[in-house]
Amino acid sequence: MHVGILHVRLHVPQAHSLKEKRQVVRSILDRARNKYRVAAAEIEEQDVHRIAVLGFASVSGSHHHAEEIVTKILEGLRLHPAARLIEHELEVL
Repeated sequence: MHVGILHVRLHVPQAHSLKEKRQVVRSILDRARNKYRVAAAEIEEQDVHRIAVLGFASVSGSHHHAEEIVTKILEGLRLHPAARLIEHELEVL
């Protein structure tokens, strides 16, 4: 069993309230869950309205597949129109 883990910190410049940030975060998390069948959650900074820290995990029988899934999520986040990627950490166990 292999687990791909992605930890990202995003800046959400258009968010002027927690409600606006949560709309962006919910969209990102739902899309990742539905498209890639991963576990996804906001894991830190829930009370900061312009910063989102998200975690994603993919479980697979193949190291390559687990890494490929979280890499695709990362690539999508780099292009997201409402959030700017500040930093990320990707690991496969």
